[in-house]
Amino acid sequence: MSTGVIIALIVIVAAILVVAAVLALRARRGPAGQNLKRRFGPEYDRAVARHDGDAKAAERELAERVERHGALRERPLEPAEREQYEARWTAAQERFVDSPREAVAEADRLLAELAGTRGFPDGTQYEEQLAALSVHHAHHVQGYRRVHRVAQAGTVAGQDGDGRAGTEEMREAMVEARALFEDLVSPARHEKNHHDHRDDRVETRTRKPLERSGSGTPARGDSRAHLPRGFTRRHAKGS
Repeated sequence: MSTGVIIALIVIVAAILVVAAVLALRARRGPAGQNLKRRFGPEYDRAVARHDGDAKAAERELAERVERHGALRERPLEPAEREQYEARWTAAQERFVDSPREAVAEADRLLAELAGTRGFPDGTQYEEQLAALSVHHAHHVQGYRRVHRVAQAGTVAGQDGDGRAGTEEMREAMVEARALFEDLVSPARHEKNHHDHRDDRVETRTRKPLERSGSGTPARGDSRAHLPRGFTRRHAKGS
């Protein structure tokens, strides 16, 4: 057998070994990567984009978040606390009509305070609070990130002379942030079974007055009540 043939065989064998090692590595990290992607959803894609497409680097970052905050247990809200937060959010939405920037700033503060009350890191540690929220509320945390960015910016990029573009950006930020607010203000999973029977009784009591009036008005305490005109997700997407 010639020297050239021997060298070619060595190269082929080495290539096969490299491919096998890569496949084995992917097989080992595959389930973990899939679990992270399933857990973080859109946050996974954002992390990959932030790392310029490097999925391994993104997964290391997300795994570190889980290690730091995965054991966190959210503190249930007392009924009075829940009502107060809902009332404050409704007030912020109503204030948006006349003072959009102040309303957005209040929404940012309110989310930080509410998250802290639920047991997440204090709002003064924004990045750490955001990381913890991303572990437990991954599908809605982008709304908080967006409203915080708009509130901190002061002047929205792309705002035209009469302020309409800036106002629209702030409105969309508040609409998106509301999803996290509703997630945080809702009873925790372990509370829901406990309250199911009570909620059925409440629904029975409240349904009849609404049916008699035919108004379709949201029940008192609903954070979506008294929304400013056009303050809906559907309108935001279509704008």
